[in-house]
Amino acid sequence: MLASITPLGERGRRSRWWVTVTAHALGGAAGGALAGAVLGAIGSPLPDGRFPLVVAVALAAAGALVDSGAGGVRLPTVHRQVDEGWLDRYRGWVYGLGFGFQLGLGVTTVVTTSAVYLMWVLALLAGSWAGGLLVGLVFGVTRGLAPLSTAGLRAPEQLWQRHRRIAALESPTRRLTVAGQAVVAVVALVAVVGT
Repeated sequence: MLASITPLGERGRRSRWWVTVTAHALGGAAGGALAGAVLGAIGSPLPDGRFPLVVAVALAAAGALVDSGAGGVRLPTVHRQVDEGWLDRYRGWVYGLGFGFQLGLGVTTVVTTSAVYLMWVLALLAGSWAGGLLVGLVFGVTRGLAPLSTAGLRAPEQLWQRHRRIAALESPTRRLTVAGQAVVAVVALVAVVGT
């Protein structure tokens, strides 16, 4: 998808890159906020206190183990990506908004890390639509801003170099994701012990 929403690709489709990227970011924010608010509202009857923290510890630790490859457990996911046919059928702001919204929802396309599921559980455990909205909004904005990483690309060779760099960062990024989930587990555990 990052290979599609670049200054090069948008110029070739006679779209303005900044318009498409802005729509993508807004779509990501909207998708994340909607999913987070719904999950937070669903989680409102959950008990307060230690329960959400204990669940967060368990799921963050489990997610870190799954993402590290321990035990050969595979992550459940759908096997679909955003429809790249939209690139030829719609204006840039339309597919930018649509792609961003789907990615902001988090689970409508291939999920490559359990951190995505952890974010939605944290939205649920927030226990209110407002708390869930905040969790989802941060998630959605983060995903929605991904095309900004292509801002400086002006030539096809730069795009190929960027893809090689992204491929080279796959393993360190996975380790960083595992570490991030471990940090969430530790912080939640400290909070459990402190309550």
